[in-house]
Amino acid sequence: MSANTIKLHVDHTYNVPPSVVYDAWLNPQMAKRFLFATEQGHVVRAEIDPRVGGRFLIIDRRPTGDACHCGIFLELRRPKHMVFSFSAEEHDHNPDRVEIDIEPLGDGSRLTLTHEMCAEWGAFEEKTRQGWMHVMDGLERVLQQTDRLAS
Repeated sequence: MSANTIKLHVDHTYNVPPSVVYDAWLNPQMAKRFLFATEQGHVVRAEIDPRVGGRFLIIDRRPTGDACHCGIFLELRRPKHMVFSFSAEEHDHNPDRVEIDIEPLGDGSRLTLTHEMCAEWGAFEEKTRQGWMHVMDGLERVLQQTDRLAS
């Protein structure tokens, strides 16, 4: 990305090890419960090819229409780092870049997400930040539910 970009950061702590957080992002059955899922919508498609060069596609059917989120994995270093291109349209030629770092934190972990987007989308910076915070909260709920089921 050029110097004409915005970088926004979101972080969240979890009560599970980094590998559990990392793997949830790459598991379609788990990801469809938190990744771009909204309360008003229903994820109707979650495809994830978890390899460098692999693609992902998440479609949330909402009252206003289908919301498509897609990208390509650029770096995958389990359990601490992933980078992917990100777009809300399948054939976007100028996708954003999202970087996720997961570090151990006691018995749990901290996930830090950095979203780098073109400055022309600056009006959407706060909405984008709120969207990622919703994803992080959703991931926490999914991990808690999974932990309860395993106990």
